[in-house]
Amino acid sequence: MLRDLYDGVPGIEMIVVLSADGLRIARYSGDPDAADRVAAACAGLQSLAGAVAQEIPTSDGEMKMVLIEMNGGYFYLMAAGPNAYLAVLSDVRCEPGRMGLSMADLVARIGPHLTSPARRNGQTV
Repeated sequence: MLRDLYDGVPGIEMIVVLSADGLRIARYSGDPDAADRVAAACAGLQSLAGAVAQEIPTSDGEMKMVLIEMNGGYFYLMAAGPNAYLAVLSDVRCEPGRMGLSMADLVARIGPHLTSPARRNGQTV
């Protein structure tokens, strides 16, 4: 499924599925160590986005998607299921609207399978 996303949207450099606590569950393309670093960084980013979402009076406080545009490309982070997230790094060829729709489609199709159990002190709870 990750390969389908990779093949379907030009410019993707790396796809990472991660748990809410920043552990890599799966990846497609890119260096495994880089995928681990991206997963760890995403834990902080999704927490920050959730905190900001709580400041919107009509929000339920849940982060749906984060998009960061930087020189040379984009970073996307989307909620993908309970305690699971989908992250994508792309170059500038990638069109953000197309990526958002493609990620949402993937999450809708396989989101229930991306669930990551909650952990406390390294143990599943």
